[in-house]
Amino acid sequence: MKITLDKKVVELKPESPQEAKALDTLWKVIIDCNSTNKKLVPIGDYIPGEKELARFHIED
Repeated sequence: MKITLDKKVVELKPESPQEAKALDTLWKVIIDCNSTNKKLVPIGDYIPGEKELARFHIED
């Protein structure tokens, strides 16, 4: 997955069919056209070279 950050805009570009499917699933969980959208809230720390996993909670 290619991740690009431009000021306050984050772009996620899938680089495989599996990533495209995962991004579509995430999009459908977070974006609700008929109600309030959800947001991602970070959990813990992401430290390159030490903790290679970034975790987020999906909050209403």
